[in-house]
Amino acid sequence: MERVSRGKSLVEGESEGDLLCAEVGLSFWGGVDPATGIIIDRHHPLHGECLAGRVLAIPSGRGSCSGSGVLLELILNGHAPAAVVVCEREQILTLGALVAELVFDRSIPVLQVERKVFAHIGAFRHARVGKDSLQLFGEPPHDGWKAASGRPVRDENTTVRLDAEDQALLSGQHGTAAQFAMRLLLRMAALQEAESFIGVSQVHIDGCVYTGPASLRFAQWLVGRQARLRVPTTLNSISVDKRRWHAQGVGEDFAVPATQLADAYLAMGAQPSFTCAPYLLASAPGFAEQVGWAESNAVVYANSVIGARSMKYPDYLDICIALTGRAPMAGCHLDAGRRATLVLEAEMPEGVDDIFWPLLGYCCGSVCGSEIPLIRGLETSEAGPDELKAFGAAFATVAAAPMFHIAGITPEADGQEAERRLCVDLEELRRAWRDLNTATSPEVELVALGNPHFSLNECARLATLVRGRTKSPDVAVVVTCGRAIYEAAVQAGHVEVAEAFGVQFVTDTCWCMLDEPVVPGTVKTLMTNSGKYAHYAPGLIGRGVRIGSLLACVEAACSGKSPEQPPAWLC
Repeated sequence: MERVSRGKSLVEGESEGDLLCAEVGLSFWGGVDPATGIIIDRHHPLHGECLAGRVLAIPSGRGSCSGSGVLLELILNGHAPAAVVVCEREQILTLGALVAELVFDRSIPVLQVERKVFAHIGAFRHARVGKDSLQLFGEPPHDGWKAASGRPVRDENTTVRLDAEDQALLSGQHGTAAQFAMRLLLRMAALQEAESFIGVSQVHIDGCVYTGPASLRFAQWLVGRQARLRVPTTLNSISVDKRRWHAQGVGEDFAVPATQLADAYLAMGAQPSFTCAPYLLASAPGFAEQVGWAESNAVVYANSVIGARSMKYPDYLDICIALTGRAPMAGCHLDAGRRATLVLEAEMPEGVDDIFWPLLGYCCGSVCGSEIPLIRGLETSEAGPDELKAFGAAFATVAAAPMFHIAGITPEADGQEAERRLCVDLEELRRAWRDLNTATSPEVELVALGNPHFSLNECARLATLVRGRTKSPDVAVVVTCGRAIYEAAVQAGHVEVAEAFGVQFVTDTCWCMLDEPVVPGTVKTLMTNSGKYAHYAPGLIGRGVRIGSLLACVEAACSGKSPEQPPAWLC
């Protein structure tokens, strides 16, 4: 059994290997071990499989923008897939392969095929990827085929229009770092079928997350070429609490390179914001403002809730935008790229608590894939920034889409319409609850709050809930937040109240980067109010998870046990 199909080469190359195929997109960050290539996402159908040396066929990447950094690590340490085959427009994994090629002269092919071709891949065992072609085999062939050696020569002349400033950047007039950035941007703009570039007012960099040695090598490579940022730029959460990692007992073998990575971006001119919720900063963009943001939840919030305009930029393309101030004029930068293509009719039961929002976001993201949804049925909910933050983070964890619209709530929902309609009902919410509650025991040893980072209002709510109460000595309670929010919470007195209860505040980093010793080694089960962390934690730190509202988390901190039944509104 053999089949030959045509495709579109996103990253050129020739390779072959046994097939590893799934109908569900995969987030490499939090979903793949960057040291081994083993899929650690316990909610993914390929969990436990090793993708090293195999042709990975998935609809697209999804979730975290840091997936590009994980793929770069895998390419450089020899545990990457032989090739990646997708059927949807894919940026995150493509970018990781392009950076490996342009900076380190190593890469893997990435090929996009039509959906009707992708639908048949699962019937085959082996695949061979060549330039714009995919060969599928029922059994591994023994024809002596070898991939062509040498790096493909690519012509950077494209149909993308370049103005005088673009030409100056590309010619090296602004330095070799900016020249490299413009070359990479030009490659991505061509893949996105952008006709030109647009100026952006600010950038948020997610590539400061330490995924391994390759992430540091790349940043230091830029610093060595006198890289300087051309627009105001904030930094995402890094992998350690930069000011307190030593006191927290974090080992130097991890903390030192993670800190060096942050320092490299600071040396280029970035601001020491260190938050995964840059929309909480005073510098947050306004409606219709063109920006270049990375970090999945941040992009989704900026596009959907604020109405700012950004693609879901993968790690390393974010720094390229910051070095040039330019972004491809495509996707969510355009009116057409922000239109809903799917209507989701949501069911909102009476008496819901705040865990409704991450559960609903998780359901909507799981259903929509790469389509931008218009969500109906929440018009009377009066959802505020914290509810939309929780919804958006869970949505972005499992979706490839860069934004959503909620009728009656988000600023661009009016006038949106789509022919295809799906229902997200109470049974879907119950299924999400079951999927995210992975712990078998109600006993809880850690309450993990602040993914995404806590807002000032959430700090105030927590202080109100814990005031005058007694925490169980067997439960640790840790909140992650940005420096700016922490300082404001100190001034407001919220930190003092929470610390009297026994809360530990950690800044600069976030839960998706934390492990022992901040997560105590004795912890078997943690409880969180974050749909994002409930999804990632089992794979990242190997602990069971219970999910619940902020009030339920506080009750668990006092009793040492989580509720064994769902909230009443979910029953």
